Amino acid sequence: MLNKKDLLALNQQFSHGRIVNPSSLDFVLSQTHHSRDWFKAMCLLARAILVDHVFEDGNKRTAAAVIMLYLNVNGQSFNADNIAKIVLQISKKNIKNINTIGRLINHGAA
Repeated sequence: MLNKKDLLALNQQFSHGRIVNPSSLDFVLSQTHHSRDWFKAMCLLARAILVDHVFEDGNKRTAAAVIMLYLNVNGQSFNADNIAKIVLQISKKNIKNINTIGRLINHGAA
């Protein structure tokens, strides 16, 4: 759903839009474009942004925006404050497992 240009524009709302880990971003985008599962794609993008620090600045805010965008587009309800807490938890604990990230979002977003 999202491409590199979209992610840059999203990050520019919070920061300079400078990519510092292009290989991680390119890899996750190639993975999400092959996936028909929007939830998995969202988790992969969130993980790359939060754990691999794709952008110079604004990674947590960008990841939260990506999560909220995916949930909104797919008709899922969410609480923005809960998304912020989940993003902080993933970032602080350096959670790399996609399934764990998915469970956190699935059970904590509403």
